[in-house]
Amino acid sequence: MIDDRRFARPRKKLVEELREKGIQDERVLMAISKIPRHSLVDTALHSKAYNDTALPIGMGQTISQPYTVARQTELLEIEQGNKILEIGTGSSYQCMVLCEMGADVFSVERHNELYHRAKEALRNQGYKAMLKAGDGTLGWSTYAPYDGIVVTAGAPVVPQDLIKQLTIGGKLVIPVGDNKKQMMLKITRVSESEYHQEEFDNFKFVPLIGEKGWDN
Repeated sequence: MIDDRRFARPRKKLVEELREKGIQDERVLMAISKIPRHSLVDTALHSKAYNDTALPIGMGQTISQPYTVARQTELLEIEQGNKILEIGTGSSYQCMVLCEMGADVFSVERHNELYHRAKEALRNQGYKAMLKAGDGTLGWSTYAPYDGIVVTAGAPVVPQDLIKQLTIGGKLVIPVGDNKKQMMLKITRVSESEYHQEEFDNFKFVPLIGEKGWDN
């Protein structure tokens, strides 16, 4: 992994801030303590890289707020070797956290430019994940079922394609709402036809664009 010691203290401070905000899974915090977030944003934003805030990455997209990444990851309840599908690769920050936690990660990104940048970033940091450029609202049925699916953009409704790609006991973590705020949902597949839904805090994400999401 390529890193820079200048950012060790800010990253440690970020982890402490996330712990104070309620992130309890120490494995999640440990993963975030290892990810060089500064390497995923423009050099002009390096001074803000370890602030708990979203930052622009181009194409009208953002690198998610660290708290949001930590919270979604915590809700997935990842175990070593779990197969996880990420919808919205973006900067690859969430993807790196999932990889660091020992998941086998599959990730879909609709912007070709971000897809290529994410592939390069993951390669540069030594992380292995399967990436695809396409419509994330349809999931990635080729490698289904998944132990967990995380959606990093706000959806108007829960895409049924994603629910169907969960294994029994698998969890879908997705923000659902309007273009101003979304409720974080965790949907657990109990059986072939039964699902259990839990609601958590409100967040604000970029819109989930696609056939089963918002119109472009």
